[in-house]
Amino acid sequence: MSGDRAARLAWHEAFTLPLVFLSAALLGGLHVDVRGGLSFVPPPLMALVLAVVLLAALYRSRALEPARLIHPARTGLANASGAVIVVTLGAAAAQTIAALTPDGGVLALVFDVAWLVLFANTIAARPDRARLLSSLLVIFGAAFVVKFVLLGALYAPDGSVAKRVVMALVEGVSLGTLAYQPAGPATGYLAFATGLLFLAGIAALPHGPEPGASDALVRVVRGEVVTVADPGLD
Repeated sequence: MSGDRAARLAWHEAFTLPLVFLSAALLGGLHVDVRGGLSFVPPPLMALVLAVVLLAALYRSRALEPARLIHPARTGLANASGAVIVVTLGAAAAQTIAALTPDGGVLALVFDVAWLVLFANTIAARPDRARLLSSLLVIFGAAFVVKFVLLGALYAPDGSVAKRVVMALVEGVSLGTLAYQPAGPATGYLAFATGLLFLAGIAALPHGPEPGASDALVRVVRGEVVTVADPGLD
């Protein structure tokens, strides 16, 4: 591996990925109410449980490869960077899930069950990395639309056009038993940025052959077997 590439990978692992995940974790916890009040809300316990299940799905689909982050073949400083990535990834996962889930009540329970079923189904299906990223984009996008667009319109205090349209679509459904406090508009923008940062961080995680798994890669070129050094081992 060339010196420039090694430096880029070191910078990527030591600064870029932790910064992306840490930013997602911080943005996901910021709440702005309808009066403009700013507060930081840590993720609930269920969000932490769901984050662990999501990390298991990432590992199952090889989007998260622990051996690329923490391995005896790596230096101590490189392993420390890998550990920071895993920790900030878990924090970002919990805060992203919490940001896209209603704060409490029956709706929060429905969202939590849906998260658990979807993540468990992903583990069982074991999609590849590209399909997992596409699936998470759909799941997080749907959760964002439901919470901040549909529920936000249903429970908006004013009689906006969006509220009238949604009420017409769910005509006959009583909302009296489904308590929900809509967040301020700025919270929706923060949640949107959180989801994008989290997905971008997952897409940028190191992936490929595990370091130390072999000393060479075998490549077939014009019918001849050629042995080349593994670029991930230098």
